[in-house]
Amino acid sequence: MSKTINDLKIGVIGLGYVGLPLAVEFGKKYSTIGFDINSKRVDDLKAGEDFTLEVSKEELAESPHIQYSCNVEDLASCNFYIVTVPTPIDEHKQPDLTPLIKASQMLGKVVTKGDVIVYESTVYPGATEEACLPEVEKVSGLTFNTDFYAGYSPERINPGDKEHRVTNILKVTSGSTDEIAEFIDSVYASIITAGTYKASSIKVAEAAKVIENTQRDLNIALVNELAVIFNKLGIDTEEVLKAAGTKWNFLPFRPGLVGGHCIGVDPYYLTHKAQANGYNPEVILAGRRINDGMGQYVVSQLTKAMIKKRIQVHGANVLVLGLTFKENCPDVRNTKVVDILSELADYDINAHVYDPWVNPEEAMHEYGVELIEQPKKNTYDAVIFAVAHNEFKVMSTSEIKSLMKSEHIIYDLKYMVDQEVSDLRL
Repeated sequence: MSKTINDLKIGVIGLGYVGLPLAVEFGKKYSTIGFDINSKRVDDLKAGEDFTLEVSKEELAESPHIQYSCNVEDLASCNFYIVTVPTPIDEHKQPDLTPLIKASQMLGKVVTKGDVIVYESTVYPGATEEACLPEVEKVSGLTFNTDFYAGYSPERINPGDKEHRVTNILKVTSGSTDEIAEFIDSVYASIITAGTYKASSIKVAEAAKVIENTQRDLNIALVNELAVIFNKLGIDTEEVLKAAGTKWNFLPFRPGLVGGHCIGVDPYYLTHKAQANGYNPEVILAGRRINDGMGQYVVSQLTKAMIKKRIQVHGANVLVLGLTFKENCPDVRNTKVVDILSELADYDINAHVYDPWVNPEEAMHEYGVELIEQPKKNTYDAVIFAVAHNEFKVMSTSEIKSLMKSEHIIYDLKYMVDQEVSDLRL
């Protein structure tokens, strides 16, 4: 490879929560094309608007060398490509590599000799070299590691987190040859102030990413299972966790719904690869079963509490506060709040969903959920605090109770209201 860092022209494919912040940072220093197949997304960014709220209008303006495009031909002038497209799971909880495959096929049309392709999308170990690069070869007619090169640098974006940004999170890098690994590492090091860590191979970098979120998933699954046990024993889970947390090495995980584009998805990529190689990963899948079942558990607890208070379940009105997969961000990808909504529907309960962070059109398009504009007073038989948005944390006891009927249930999944106010907590 003859190119140097001074010759860089970067193409970032996929301008979502991961790709846009990265493209904006590179665009401060290098000629950069931010590419997305969604023409409306491109138009919004050209107008200085980011619906993900990850990058402000001011930050977009501070990136003078970036252009936004949905035209594949515009990528032909690039020589360093970064792929940040989604890697979801299908209805059978199997990896869906369709976006990655399509992105790879598209790059096959524009890649030329000496170019470098770096994947950031979360995958199972081996996917980059086994599933993606052959597609580039097939379309381009070029040979991997002879005509073009590749790397993997896992994304570590945390949606809604204004403290941990792309530049101040240490970046893992890797490359398909020793020389390329050095080059890729130097490219990222030129914008990542927190520094870089060069993994020994692409597969190691892929595996490191997928176990980061698998580890978190299992820790949350453990606390979720403990919450179920403590509820049966009549012990408050938060009080137990506070007491246990006085030990210096106790990990501060809390129970709750586990969704999002990473923690609720990534373990299935690893288990898929393990099973394909003849091993059934019992612990990881057990953790997934527990976390995937929390929506059903929440509604079962709610309906039991309603029956005990002689609140009619059939036709009841339940206010669900929050739809996003996490607090203080508009991201609804793989939100597990929809599991609660599905369970409520099975009981013929009317769910009124309120989330000031979510675009109503997106909620309807993604999940068929019609958001309410504002909760109504004296209307609800129960309320579920599902997402810890700041707007919900500041609600007073009187404000909460003004929404409820005289007999009601307050279910606090996120420890947002005073213990004496809530009827149920995880």
